[in-house]
Amino acid sequence: MGLTLDKTDLLILSLLQGEGRMSNVDLARRVNLSASPCLERVRRLEATGLIEGYSARLNAPALGYGTSAFIQVTLDRTTAEVFDRFRDAVITIPEVAECHMVAGGFDYLLKLRLTGMDAYRAVLTRIVDLPGVAQTHTYVVIEAIKQDTGLPLSR
Repeated sequence: MGLTLDKTDLLILSLLQGEGRMSNVDLARRVNLSASPCLERVRRLEATGLIEGYSARLNAPALGYGTSAFIQVTLDRTTAEVFDRFRDAVITIPEVAECHMVAGGFDYLLKLRLTGMDAYRAVLTRIVDLPGVAQTHTYVVIEAIKQDTGLPLSR
């Protein structure tokens, strides 16, 4: 990034990742700055891409998405063309909340948010038909022990 972060920048990032709707006045008070310099720092952090955006954390089960699953995907070949075709296809599946290319015994790890096992079956059918997919292994989540989207920013 090329940007030097001081303790105040790290505190701003930490506070905003925990409570993105915090007012600038409250944020400034909590980092011991006046409102204007605080807002300048936040805008700089946004402009440099360290703050990518703001969003609400939704209650998935309350909205009918009470089933989560992880799927390991192994491709039939590991070429740039196969990677690109898989990536372009998997991003079109709305139930895929995350997709990570990984090193190790398989190629991709997908996180799915689902309304139930019928939805899982339908999504699995789409995934096994994606370009280059040779094999999948699914792990259905029984209980989410920790779900944290924050970064450990204390330095």
